[in-house]
Amino acid sequence: MKLNKKLFIALFALPMMMLAQEVQDTVAAQEVQVAEVQDTIVPVTVELERAAFEGTSLIESQSNRVYSKGTIEMVMNHRFGLVNGTNDMIGIWAPSNIRIGVNYSITDRIAVGFGTTKDARLLDFSLKVALLRQTVGGKMPFSVTYYGNFANSTLPKANFINTSNRFSFFNQLIIAKRFSKSISFQIAPSISHYNALDAALKNDLYSIAAGGRVKVTSDMSILVDYNLPITKQANDPKPGLGAGVEFSTVGHTFQIFVTNYRGIINQQSILLNQNDFFSGDFAIGFNISRTW
Repeated sequence: MKLNKKLFIALFALPMMMLAQEVQDTVAAQEVQVAEVQDTIVPVTVELERAAFEGTSLIESQSNRVYSKGTIEMVMNHRFGLVNGTNDMIGIWAPSNIRIGVNYSITDRIAVGFGTTKDARLLDFSLKVALLRQTVGGKMPFSVTYYGNFANSTLPKANFINTSNRFSFFNQLIIAKRFSKSISFQIAPSISHYNALDAALKNDLYSIAAGGRVKVTSDMSILVDYNLPITKQANDPKPGLGAGVEFSTVGHTFQIFVTNYRGIINQQSILLNQNDFFSGDFAIGFNISRTW
């Protein structure tokens, strides 16, 4: 099957537009406007708002966070098995899914990443671009960030008719706002695409995610994440819901939560999820992030 051209446009063309704005990246630290007032040059600074979220993940979703230039982030995502009430130690003894990845910030606005996931033996490559950034005082009242990934399943060749059938894609715009020192919120429309799926499923699925953080103490926050599929299919995927707590220190974030997603990779979770949270299909998961 031919690769979806629209996905390539979203994945590559949109971030390339950002290169034209890199000249203005000094706004991140200072933006100087020159005014002549009695032969005196008066600097006017624009201060960026602090990041809406501590880490680059918001349970199952991506947050709008892009670390400063040169930052390396190591990420581990873990999902235990579903809690089913049998001899599985609340899912801890059940089969689990895990992803390990690394991200690198090329600039203050652009980060690239690579990871591998146990289920479906996935290798993923990602790109995150801060298109707009919230400023103190409301000159820019919110942040807009693009996130996209490309995943390749490395399962045995017998599972695929064509090489391109291994590929899947995810594209998302994350609109986030830090309302106060304690409260942050984001909403994120997205499109997931698989090159090959069962005949009953559509290759493209549109969805919208919403999530937030309430800071309880200086190093602990409560997190909520919800993802609603919009595209109707013969076998509709179930909405994703996660809730938990986050502990953060300098260089570390640790999130522990309950969720009905297992896929970890966004398109796998959103398009293929059949776990209904309110029917008791949920598991314990955690995300760990370390930056240098």
